[in-house]
Amino acid sequence: MAENIIFVEGYEVRRNLLYTKEHEWAKIEDGKVRVGITDYAQKNLHEIVYVEIPEKGASVKQMEPMGTVESIKSVSEIYSPISGKIIEINEALKMSPELVNESPYEKGWLVVIEPSALDEEIKGLMTAEQYANFIKSLAEK
Repeated sequence: MAENIIFVEGYEVRRNLLYTKEHEWAKIEDGKVRVGITDYAQKNLHEIVYVEIPEKGASVKQMEPMGTVESIKSVSEIYSPISGKIIEINEALKMSPELVNESPYEKGWLVVIEPSALDEEIKGLMTAEQYANFIKSLAEK
């Protein structure tokens, strides 16, 4: 499994995912897209106390806000990496928002989207290598 992970500046980046500059990840699974926030995002937010995500059936547009993550430190918007319809939400986050901190790439996922323009929109997302370089550039500022 370690070969599928890039460690950069103390953050974990998964090779099998696509990323946004706003620090969301997208995993394509049988034509659907599972979405969460990255290890970088959750570590910078610190202790997450509340997650607000859209209801099942809601429509989302690529790179538009679709919810918020609230920590003891701040509130950050969650941007949809892809346009489409929410077909599944992570109900566990209602009672345990800390799952985003504990397991951002597994148990802390947010929603599953049925994409409306996947082939076109994934061109705007970063690969793991591109995202790792993006994190490095942030660290240099």
